[in-house]
Amino acid sequence: MAFRGPRVWLWRWRRNPLRRRADVVEGWLVLGVGLLTVLAGVVAGLLTDRSVAQGLARERADRRPAVARVVAEVPQGPAGRRHMSHRAWGWVEARWRVADGSVRTGRVRAAAGSGAGTRVTVWTDSRGHLADSPVTPGQAAFRADLVGALTGLSAALVPFAGGSLLRARLERRRMTAWDTEWARLGPRWGRTV
Repeated sequence: MAFRGPRVWLWRWRRNPLRRRADVVEGWLVLGVGLLTVLAGVVAGLLTDRSVAQGLARERADRRPAVARVVAEVPQGPAGRRHMSHRAWGWVEARWRVADGSVRTGRVRAAAGSGAGTRVTVWTDSRGHLADSPVTPGQAAFRADLVGALTGLSAALVPFAGGSLLRARLERRRMTAWDTEWARLGPRWGRTV
């Protein structure tokens, strides 16, 4: 096992007769890539978080609950699947009235066994078309934070991977230069002139 001395911080920028130009370039590269990685991740994550949160807030503002009436009876679910905690649902045609007074129809989910005329709450958009129920503010915040964090991590990987590739290329060049020097000086190593 090779002995390694104490770790010296910022050694690439300190004055040292053994410091090579490649060490300085690598030091600046590591610093620049680190800053760019953090900056890209934070900016992309925050922008995505804000965009998703605003989109979900617009969706919440656009959705309206409406009372629909089931047109035909919902068939009973299979007898073997009925439990106290499990309620069978089925898809059925329903009608509802939108804000402008017109009547719309569509397929909605209703409890099994619901008869014609049963009231079902549906969600509609501003044009009166069926829509999913909006997410709660807490769910929206969680979703926005999760998407923002994943986007930030993904965006941070780009400069990090690019910097890693550049460092590997610098390392190969440094090793090639050392091999060249060793080929030139190695045969003369044991001579005493």
